[in-house]
Parts: sequence; C-alpha cells; structure tokens
Amino acid sequence: MFAPKPERSVVAVPPPGDGPGFWAGAPSAVSRDGWIYLAYRLRRPLGDGRGYAVEIARSADGERFEKILTITKEEMKTESLERPTLVVTPEGRWRLYLSCATYGTKHWRVEMIEAAGPAELDPADARVVLPGDLKTGVKDPVILHHGGVWHLWASCHPLEDPEEADQMVTDYATSVDGVEWTWQGTALDRRPGEWDSRGVRVSAVTFSGETVIAYYDGRASAEENYEERTGVAIGPGPSTLTATGTAPVARSEHAGGGLRYLSIVPVAGGHRLYYELTRADGGHELRTELR
Repeated sequence: MFAPKPERSVVAVPPPGDGPGFWAGAPSAVSRDGWIYLAYRLRRPLGDGRGYAVEIARSADGERFEKILTITKEEMKTESLERPTLVVTPEGRWRLYLSCATYGTKHWRVEMIEAAGPAELDPADARVVLPGDLKTGVKDPVILHHGGVWHLWASCHPLEDPEEADQMVTDYATSVDGVEWTWQGTALDRRPGEWDSRGVRVSAVTFSGETVIAYYDGRASAEENYEERTGVAIGPGPSTLTATGTAPVARSEHAGGGLRYLSIVPVAGGHRLYYELTRADGGHELRTELR
C-alpha cells in the first residue's frame, strides 16, 4: 500500500503565494522515456482568480521540474480549473483532461485535449467529454487504460441545492477509446457517521491481481472542503469499492489537515508519490516522495 508519509517528502512545486487560498497541487503524473511529466493546478484565493492555470512540467529525478506548458482558465473559457489528468494512449498520443467550472454556477465539466506530445497540447483543440448535466457536476477524473479498456473514476456533485453542492461521490465509467464514456454507477459512496460522511473522491487506483486498490479524498463536513484527507478503499473490481478503516491513512499535521489528490507513478526502483499538502500557513504545496 502507498499511504503517503509527509515526513519523507520534499516540495516539488510551491504555491504561487503565501497563506490560505494559495495552492499548487491536484497532480497527475506520467513516467515516459526517462522523464516524469507532471500536470498540476495553480490556485489563488477565491476573490483573486481561484484555479487560474494548469501547468505541465517534466523532471529527470522526480523532484526538480522544468515547466513546458501553461494553460490558463481564460483559454479554457472557465471560471476555475481543478485537477487535470495526464495520460498517454496505447498508440503514444498524449491526452490532457481538464476540469472546468461553468461561469456563474456550481456546475463542472471535463474537457480533453490530445496531441503528439505534452508541449503541443493546445486549448483551441479542447472538446467536452464529460458534460455533466443540470443535476450533476463532474470533475477530477482518474483515468487508466487497463486490460484493453479505458477506466474512469470521477467526482460527482449534486447541483439541485446549491448549499449542498460540495457533497461528492465517485462514479465509475468505461470507454473503448477514452473519449466516449458509459457510466456504470457509483463506485465509492460516503459513509454516514464516519470521517468521510460528506464527500469521497477517488484520487489514485491500482490493479493488483483480482483486487482493485483505490486511494481517495474524504471529509465529514462542508467546513472541511479543501482540506480532505486520504483514505483507502478496496474492491473486487473497479466498479465496487469499499472504504477501509475508521480514520484517514494520511493527513497534514498543519491547519485543516489536508492531504489530497494522490498520484502514483512507477519509476526505476520503486514508485513516486505526488500529492497536495496543507502547510503551516494554510497554503497548499505539491509534494513528492520516493517509495
């Protein structure tokens, strides 16, 4: 199991400012041709731009990154950007899935850009692949190609009551091409009375023989929004996941305890973990550790 250990981690990307509301995080990592490519979101406080950009950077050692692409919220015609998902198709094409907030609403959608390389991803080529609907906002997808099938776990939010829109469950979908998706129902739900009773969002998934292991972000209240902690869920397949334990497996020691958006990538000699961690001043930084 890859439960994060912040005491073993180092900062990969610092936030764009100091204090609450300044975040670097929501990472998605890919290992390719001796490089680790990392897509992540940059955020300022709510009144100062929210999720204003997604960057893609690369690193030879997994810790020191050079930026190769920036996509702004204005280019995506969105009020805010949240977690990106970076993947490489079996044919070697690069795809970036972007979580986009619809202006003036609580609605979220996911758009996709495809190119021959990560530096060539062009917002002008974006198309909506997960539109959500009037009752549901969809964002923060985890996407894997496994066993000849594309698998997706997405955070889904109810929109009928704006005061309840922070709630979330994780729904599961499949696809033959990673573009057109078929929803298969809720894979991971909240647990009444537990630390994850208000929201659960799958952040990373690994297939291990006949078992699927998922890491997820959870919280018990609306006040804990943005400060989710990491838990573990296990299932016999990708569509049925059951949370384990009665407490998070990882959290920050600072402020609200946020440790979220885990991404796991295989590297020579082990795995690299990337995640968003709340620091002492309330800001969020993107950290990494080698396991």
